[in-house]
Amino acid sequence: MSLDENENSELPIAKFESMLKTDEVYFFDAEDFEEIIHYYLNAGKVSLAKKAIRLGLNQHPQVINLRLLDVEVLVFENKLEKAEEILDTIELIDQFNDEIYIQRANIYSKQDKHLDAIGALQKALEIQPDQPDIYTLMGMEYLFLEDFIKAKECFITCVDLDLEDYAALYNTVYCFEYLEDYKGGIEYLNNYLNKNPYCEVAWHQLGKMYAELELYKEALSSFDFAIYSDDRFIGAYYEKGMVLEKLERYEEAIENYEITIKLEDPTSHAYLRLGQCHEQLGNLDLAQSYYYQTVHEDPLLDKGWLAITNFYFTNNNFEKASYYINKAINIDAENPLYWKRCAEINTAMFKYFEADYAFKQAVEYGNYELETWVSWAEVMVLINDVNSAIEILLQALEFYPEQAEIHYFLASLFHDTTQLFKAEKHLKKGLSIDKNVLKNFQNSRILSLSTSWAKEIISKY
Repeated sequence: MSLDENENSELPIAKFESMLKTDEVYFFDAEDFEEIIHYYLNAGKVSLAKKAIRLGLNQHPQVINLRLLDVEVLVFENKLEKAEEILDTIELIDQFNDEIYIQRANIYSKQDKHLDAIGALQKALEIQPDQPDIYTLMGMEYLFLEDFIKAKECFITCVDLDLEDYAALYNTVYCFEYLEDYKGGIEYLNNYLNKNPYCEVAWHQLGKMYAELELYKEALSSFDFAIYSDDRFIGAYYEKGMVLEKLERYEEAIENYEITIKLEDPTSHAYLRLGQCHEQLGNLDLAQSYYYQTVHEDPLLDKGWLAITNFYFTNNNFEKASYYINKAINIDAENPLYWKRCAEINTAMFKYFEADYAFKQAVEYGNYELETWVSWAEVMVLINDVNSAIEILLQALEFYPEQAEIHYFLASLFHDTTQLFKAEKHLKKGLSIDKNVLKNFQNSRILSLSTSWAKEIISKY
């Protein structure tokens, strides 16, 4: 073993790394080893942390904190049985060490035994009752169990113990949002801001909650306070822009989105919103330019491709709309929104067989919207494949059994194929669900429900 006065004066990490370059072994205090191990774990250098643990345990085999760090690494590597064995040994020596129960909770969590993990953390709290880290871990376990009320209580406790624990604050807000308790969230955040009035994070989250309740004036005020607290807070400018869009104050929205671009590297989302605002203002060249920048910045952003496709579709430039939706499909062929829009474009171009294929792909990849089923069936009617239209609508009924429009459509198609018993059955079902839908259906789609056989049935409802 080698040690000299100069080495003794070095910082532990520099000294440790110096030792690794030689064949010699230096002596470190147990506290130095803890510092070294924590440094490497925080840096994600697990192999170096393990070397420090091995050397530390060789020099200080009875130091519990080093053994607990060994457990932490074993849990990280999923060597759970070995970790439990060490914890059992440590507990025999020191049963009042809260870290024992925290590590047991980590093991239980990895085994999906979340209630056991919570039990272990409660033991840790009996030893260290005001530890926010323990409450954070407990809150996460409740999230795994989807018990958002208890999770929220844990995260609120974390914030009470440390007002600047913004991770816990975000988690608290997340619980309120998941529970759709926006009024409760607003009350909580206002109380929090009474204690910490210059917290831009809280103002930002408060604004988002007001926006959810369509309290746009209050939302804008909250975002302004967030910006006042931190004038480089990009999220506040962005959310403020979205609220201004909803209020149709597009020029002001553009100003806020442009600020986000000046403060940081432009994002595809900012370009997208700028394009949509300019399109609303009739600045079509600018809108087009921003849409191009959107897909250039992030080729995988489906909203970008849909925006540029919709831009051309809305302006009846179906050829270009088709070009861009096909580019999008080439990038992500399993995106149901792409396929639905592709079907709509092909329908507008009278390419009904291509539209049929696109609708089929949209449904296959998970688009089960009512509009998709009905539009697909209409395409099949246009190519005189009524039987396929019937099959499509019968599939739609599995998702929308109480949708009157489907029953009226089926009644019309069964009538056209002289299956009068089935036609009568679906007409009666539609009438029993919603008679008012029938008039719109007759005006916009199939006229066979205006014939005498249908009128007789309708008159009885």
